[in-house]
Amino acid sequence: MCDRRFRLSAPRPRLALTLLPALLLTACAVGPNYKRPSVAVPDQYRGAAADAASLADKKWSDLFDDAALRQLVETSLQHNFDLGIASERVLEARAQYHIQRANQFPNVSGQAGFTAERTPGASSLFPLAPGTTFQGSYWQVGLALNWELDLWGRLRRLSESERALYLATEEGRRGVVVSLIGDVMTDYFLLRERDLELEIAQQTRDIAQDNLRLVELRHTRGAVTGLDVHQAEQFLYTATAQMASARRDIEQTENALSLLAGKAPGEIARGKALTDLETPAQVPPGLPSSLLERRPDIRQAEQTLISANARIGAAKALYFPQITLTGFLGGQSIALARLFDTPERQQVIAPAAVLPLFNAGQIRAGVRFSEAQKREMAIAYQKTIYTGLREVSDALVGYSRTREQRTQEELLVKALTESTRLSNLRYKGGLDSYLQVLDSERNLFQGQLALAQLRLAEMQSFVQLYRALGGGWQ
Repeated sequence: MCDRRFRLSAPRPRLALTLLPALLLTACAVGPNYKRPSVAVPDQYRGAAADAASLADKKWSDLFDDAALRQLVETSLQHNFDLGIASERVLEARAQYHIQRANQFPNVSGQAGFTAERTPGASSLFPLAPGTTFQGSYWQVGLALNWELDLWGRLRRLSESERALYLATEEGRRGVVVSLIGDVMTDYFLLRERDLELEIAQQTRDIAQDNLRLVELRHTRGAVTGLDVHQAEQFLYTATAQMASARRDIEQTENALSLLAGKAPGEIARGKALTDLETPAQVPPGLPSSLLERRPDIRQAEQTLISANARIGAAKALYFPQITLTGFLGGQSIALARLFDTPERQQVIAPAAVLPLFNAGQIRAGVRFSEAQKREMAIAYQKTIYTGLREVSDALVGYSRTREQRTQEELLVKALTESTRLSNLRYKGGLDSYLQVLDSERNLFQGQLALAQLRLAEMQSFVQLYRALGGGWQ
C-alpha cells in the first residue's frame, strides 16, 4: 500500500482577498458613458405663446367637476386589466435587474458529499505486485466560492442595462395610466353625447308625432293632401331611427367603459350632462422642453437608449480577459461521526483567466451589433420627441378650432330654432305648405345633432391635449 498526501497552498490568500474589493472599486468600466443626445426643440409650440405654466400640471381629478367621472376613473385605475399587466411587467423587470446585479457579487454555496474510491495498482507510478488495489472513502463538507472579478466593468454595464430596462417598464406603466385616464374620459363623454342625442331624438319624435296628428286632422278635413301626411311620417321615422341608433351606441359605449373599469358589461353611472361640463377658453401648454420630462413615452425611449448604450460596454469588455476566482474551504474525515470533531482542513483558491485569442470576429460583430442598436434607439428617441411635439400642436389646433366651430354651430341652432317657429306659425295660418315646416324641422334636428357632436369633439380634444402633454400620471 502507498500513502500519498498533497497540500495546495496559496501565498497569503487572506491578504489577496482583502485587496480584491479595493481593486474592483477602482477598476474602470469600458465603453461609453451615457450622455443625452442633443435634440433641437422649439422655444414654443406652434400656434401657442411661450408659457412656463402647463395644463399638464393639473391633477386629472381637477379637470372636470363631475363626481361620477372621477369615481369611474378611480375604479379603472384600481381594476383595469392593461394597467395590472403593466404593473406586473415592472415587477418582472425589477426582478430581472436584481438577478443581473447579483452576478457582480461572490456566489458562496455550502457543499457536502461522500466519496468512495477503488483504484487498481496498475495505475500507480511505482511497480506493485499484481492484484494490488487502492481503496478508501471519506466525507467532505465546506463552503465553495465562485466569483467573476469585474475588472473591465462587463457585469456593471449589464446591470446598468437591466436597470434602464426596469425604469423603461416603469415609464411604460405610467404611459398606460395616461392612456387609461384619457380613454375613460373620452368614452365617458361619448356616452354623455349619445345620451344627449337620444334626448334630442326623443324631443324631435314628440314634435313629429304632434305634427303628424295635426296633418292627419287637416287631411280628414280636406285642407292638405296625402303627400303632407307621408312627409310628416317620414320625419317621425327619421327621429325614431335616430333613437334606435343612439340606444345602440349607448349600450356599446357602456360595455367599453365596463371593460376599462375591469368589470363585466353593465350600466354606467352618469354625472353631469354634456352641456353642463365646461372647458377653459385658454389652455397653457407649457414649454416644449418640459415635454421631455413629462411624457412617459419619451422617458421610456430614453431609458431604452441608456440600456443600449450600456450594452456597448458589456460587448467591448469581452476583448479583455475574464478573471474568475473559485475556492473551497472545508474539511474531510473518513468517519461521518468525526466530520465535525477533528476533520482534515481543506483550503483551495484557484484564480483563472480566459483571454479570447481567435473567435472568427464574434466579439467584434457583437460590438458592432450593440453600437447599431444604440444608433437605432437614438433615432427612435428623437422620433418620439418630435411625435410628441406634433401631437401637442395637433391637439392645440384641434381644441381651439373645434371650440370656435362649436360657438358658430350654437348660433346656427338658434337661427334654425327661430326659423322653425316661424314656419309652424305660417303653416298653421295657411300661408305655407307643410314642406317648409318639414325642411325647417329637419334642419333644426340635424343642427342639434351636429352641435352635440361638436360638444363631444371639444371635450375630447381637451382630453387629447392633456394626454399629449403627458398629464395624469404624476
